[in-house]
Amino acid sequence: MKALLRTKAGQRVLSTALRLNAKRYKSKPLTGEATTMADLHAVFSSMQQRFSSSAAGDLSAVFQYQISDGEAWNVTVDNGTCKVEQGEHSDPTVTLTMDSQTLEEVMSGETDGMQAFMTGRIQADGDIMLATRLTSIFPPG
Repeated sequence: MKALLRTKAGQRVLSTALRLNAKRYKSKPLTGEATTMADLHAVFSSMQQRFSSSAAGDLSAVFQYQISDGEAWNVTVDNGTCKVEQGEHSDPTVTLTMDSQTLEEVMSGETDGMQAFMTGRIQADGDIMLATRLTSIFPPG
């Protein structure tokens, strides 16, 4: 199974299956106040502070975050460095789509990212195997 996921065809099959699964599970709507730009800025700032250059090693990748109820952000990891920027990157390695509540839960460690992915709260496109490294590169706070 792991060998299949390393191929482009295997990744496309898994990505398609996960998208279909995501349609069955709709993210819970946010209750209370809408997420503000300041909230997302705080989440991504803390992410940059928790960056583990030793876990990233010589990785060179761009993680695009599409926040359904907020703004897009991208995180560039390149040879032990990390840069977080608001907006869309022109060539992301992997794109993760979720709502701000899911983002906050995953970043705080309250929700397991893989579990959120498998239940459709997070959708991934691109090199989805790379997304499995996020927990070690950005340990939950």
